[in-house]
Parts: sequence; C-alpha cells; structure tokens
Amino acid sequence: MIVCICHRVSDRDIAIAASSGCPNFEALQDDLRVATACGACRDCACAVFEESRVDSASPRGRGVAIAVRVQLAA
Repeated sequence: MIVCICHRVSDRDIAIAASSGCPNFEALQDDLRVATACGACRDCACAVFEESRVDSASPRGRGVAIAVRVQLAA
C-alpha cells in the first residue's frame, strides 16, 4: 500500500529500509523523503516503520523482510 502519496513511498519501501538497518524515523525521512511534504502520512509512516523494526528484530521477521526483498527484486 502507498503510505506517502506525495513521494510514492509504500509500506514495503519502509519495511525494507527498516530491515536494512535504518536507525530512526528521521533517517528514513532523509532516505525516502516520506512525510516531508504535506505531512499527512507521518503517523502511518511512523507506525509502519516501528512495526517493521520490531518484526525485523525477530527471527520470523527477518525471513519476512528477506521474502519482501526477493519479491520486489522479481
């Protein structure tokens, strides 16, 4: 799903960045520009980022993150 319409950032983009070691939401904004234009997506983007960080910390979550990367690469 598209989270940030202004910069066309999806929940998958955010999950990939989070699982790749993006340290905080501010760094995510620098990398993807999410929530830097109108700001309407900020709460949703933060929630997706935090959820993705929690998921990537668990062994199960790492497999999901890898599956998302593989799916996006295909």
